[in-house]
Amino acid sequence: MTKFTTKTVNAIRVGDAGRVVGDSLKDLRQLLGLTQNEMARRLGVGQAAISKIESRGDVQISSLAKYVEALGAKLNVTAVLARDAHSAAHLRDIFDAETNDEDQLCFSIFGDDLFRRHRDVVLSIRPEYSHKIIEGKKTVELRRRFPLSAPRGTLAYIYSTSPVRAMVGRAEITDVVKLPVSHIWKKYSSCAFINKADFDAYFEGLSEGFALKFANAKPLPRQLDLSELRERFGFEPPQSFLYVKPILRMALRDEYSNVSN
Repeated sequence: MTKFTTKTVNAIRVGDAGRVVGDSLKDLRQLLGLTQNEMARRLGVGQAAISKIESRGDVQISSLAKYVEALGAKLNVTAVLARDAHSAAHLRDIFDAETNDEDQLCFSIFGDDLFRRHRDVVLSIRPEYSHKIIEGKKTVELRRRFPLSAPRGTLAYIYSTSPVRAMVGRAEITDVVKLPVSHIWKKYSSCAFINKADFDAYFEGLSEGFALKFANAKPLPRQLDLSELRERFGFEPPQSFLYVKPILRMALRDEYSNVSN
């Protein structure tokens, strides 16, 4: 981690965030033993462009990510909330009990490589697809965005959307792959059970996407409909995915131990 100098700390205090970013990039480049000219060659720009970035730091997130990647690193932007902050109070129950001794709650705002300490997620999936997952026919689920570092064996609970509107089963995530959209279609369209029109509509505007590989899919012994999920667990269906609250995860594992083991 790059250390801030007294000058950069003072810059933060007066709100000069751009200068802080520029100084940090420069410090990191120098720590890695790279010159501005070497960075320019890696990024395919002139040395003056690198100098401008490091002196001002007022670049778009996408440009900042490219600079950091050229250093052999990945950019992550995280919002950190004090655990006793009023705004964080209603968010505590989405964290594992094992994090209770921590002073902060951290939420990744930018970066694909972070996965929270939970090993369980809920995925919202259309009925025609969720049924095939439970049957073991659909072994890949496609996503516009998903954490790349989801551990092997992460449990994905399947919420089947309207008209089913119920938690219907679970599967293990064995791998998460990020690829250009065209490569995803060629490699995974058959095992994702998606037609080209739906595929193109889903990934419209994106150059890259994510493929989640499933194994050991099983139905729940009893489906949990949305009304029960809301009443017992305060559950609301995610647009894409969410981390399972501890109270829901405990219920799923205790009440449905034959599918969670």
